[in-house]
Amino acid sequence: MKTIKIIGVPEHFNLPWHLAMEDNAFKDRGIQLEWTDIPEGTGKMTQMLQDGEADLGIILTEGVIKSISQGNPSKIVQEYVSSPLLWGIHVDANSDRDSIKSLKDDKVAISRMGSGSHLMAYINAQNQGWNTKNLEFEIINNLNGAVENLSSGSNAYFMWEHFTTKPLVDCGTFKRVGDCPTPWPCFVIAASDAFLKESEGVLKHILEIINTYTSEFKQIPSIDRTLSNRYEQKLEDIKEWLSKSTWGQEQLSEETVNEVQSRLYDLNLIEEIKDASYFLWK
Repeated sequence: MKTIKIIGVPEHFNLPWHLAMEDNAFKDRGIQLEWTDIPEGTGKMTQMLQDGEADLGIILTEGVIKSISQGNPSKIVQEYVSSPLLWGIHVDANSDRDSIKSLKDDKVAISRMGSGSHLMAYINAQNQGWNTKNLEFEIINNLNGAVENLSSGSNAYFMWEHFTTKPLVDCGTFKRVGDCPTPWPCFVIAASDAFLKESEGVLKHILEIINTYTSEFKQIPSIDRTLSNRYEQKLEDIKEWLSKSTWGQEQLSEETVNEVQSRLYDLNLIEEIKDASYFLWK
């Protein structure tokens, strides 16, 4: 049995992996897939890949491209979620701010530098026409840290996946003042170069299994109820999320890699634009 360490966020996007593991789909091929939830998100996951603490990661596209550009010895092996991620923009529920424009001079609460919440704050600021050099950040580690930060009067705003945070909006912890979708497919499967060198054949088996599960995921009977129960989401919200979400089974396009690099370069978040092949497993 070959043990593979895989990491991802504890969110509804990753249910296909858990269903496949519960069905012993990987074990049937001699693969012991060890999943670890990483609530801190992409910044932490790219570090784990770089440090050899994980073989595979389900990671935000912009985050892993930034990390690889800065020397992380890893590659994107394919798309995972091909639809954009809808980032909700949140403030404390008692705040009088009620629009994205009202946040212009406020600090941003982020899980860590290099995370999606960090990078998307730049994308949102650029979309709003703000001077991105004026952005200031507070590190809050994860969603629980954001609740504590915003509720304690920090006056920061916080960006996180719209549907993951919706229960906190519904219960009156956060107020959502708007949304900011990613301009590209949101999640990819990334692998460390060391893993790719040693276990290319194993990876092909893993991709074959997960691609079967994701291609059939929306057709699973009562999958909306399963998601609603597992992730403590309202059924109507899960149905809306499912209608907006698509899973990909192909390699990320070079055009997308170049588009992400271009935005990151314009924002001074990477130092150079590299050939797209530098990021992609062939």
